[in-house]
Amino acid sequence: MSDYFPPPPPEQPQPEHPAPVGASPPSPWAAPAAPPGKQRTGLIVTLAVGGGLVVAGAMVALVHALMDSVSDSIALPPERSDAPDSEPYDEEPYAEEPSYEEPVEPDAAGPPAEKDVTVTKCTRDSLIGWPHADLRIVNRSGSPAAYIVSITFVDADGTVVSDGVATTEEVAPGASVEVRAQGSGEVAAGTECRIAEVDRHAL
Repeated sequence: MSDYFPPPPPEQPQPEHPAPVGASPPSPWAAPAAPPGKQRTGLIVTLAVGGGLVVAGAMVALVHALMDSVSDSIALPPERSDAPDSEPYDEEPYAEEPSYEEPVEPDAAGPPAEKDVTVTKCTRDSLIGWPHADLRIVNRSGSPAAYIVSITFVDADGTVVSDGVATTEEVAPGASVEVRAQGSGEVAAGTECRIAEVDRHAL
């Protein structure tokens, strides 16, 4: 028996990734498959870039919407119209304020009240030396009135040395009354009586 053995057949190269059962064998002209690591890296980069674009687009849309809302809220006032019949948009119609002034008495009220009073007698009491003035009041107005008359007593130098007041009740139009204004304190002989003020109150 011979010791000669035939050499073993050469080893055939085995595919790195066996094809699935029933799948057609890979074409010899197809491009080599990319390693699994590079495929995952490309997919991650693509998703990151796409997500960034989506976020940027959303931010732009949000800013644009906010700008539109702000511009709508800041509304400009309407322009003035040059038409002759138009009213100014920012002016209120003018209304005259009511007048509260006291009505002016008509001329029928008569002359100034000072014209109604006359000093008929100006004298000094012989016992105590106090002065007094006798007055005649004629109501020259057109309505009943009451009077308050202030009298001052002055000496020869024009200095006021005393004063007095005379009052009346109702005096009818055209009627007259006589009253006295009494001074106080002793005065020198020759003291004069002067009408200081006359108040005529219509009744």
